[in-house]
Amino acid sequence: MVDDLTVEQTKIDSDVEQVKTRRTRDRDRMDQGLISNPKDLERMQHELESLERRITTLEDEELEVMATLEDAQRNLDTLETQVREADERLDALAGARDEKTSALDAQLLDIEAQRGPSVEALPAELLALYDRLRAQKDGVGAAELRARQCTGCRLTLDNSEIAKIRAKPSDEVIRCEECQRILIRTAESGL
Repeated sequence: MVDDLTVEQTKIDSDVEQVKTRRTRDRDRMDQGLISNPKDLERMQHELESLERRITTLEDEELEVMATLEDAQRNLDTLETQVREADERLDALAGARDEKTSALDAQLLDIEAQRGPSVEALPAELLALYDRLRAQKDGVGAAELRARQCTGCRLTLDNSEIAKIRAKPSDEVIRCEECQRILIRTAESGL
């Protein structure tokens, strides 16, 4: 909008200058006595009056465009400031995100290093099952059975299912019937 108004103001400036040049030329001709015919002189006088009215109209239009241009420039400056502030905020947030991502990556490496010795004692097929479930279940392949509820899907198991789980040996792999995650039995399982 600012560019359009600037172009419009430039055009009006040019129009005003053309009309003023014509007025000056006609006045000079009259003042130098180059027009001697009374009818031509009268016609030239009317043209000068018409040129004055045209200059006044164009100058009024120019003032309106200038006022609108000032408002548009103010709005543009405000928007540019807001964009600059938003860009700075975005850069700060991206920096914070990158720092947190780096910290999480470091934690993940530490946890993976700690996991290594623990995993070595597990049967390969159990580890493969866990890894497959983890990939399918948004990173959670096993869930604690707490107070008769699977913490993976939040489903409360019925009495018959709890009885089946209670009857199985403690080293047997048990899976939730709803979400298929491996259920980890603890003292809080409600068995």
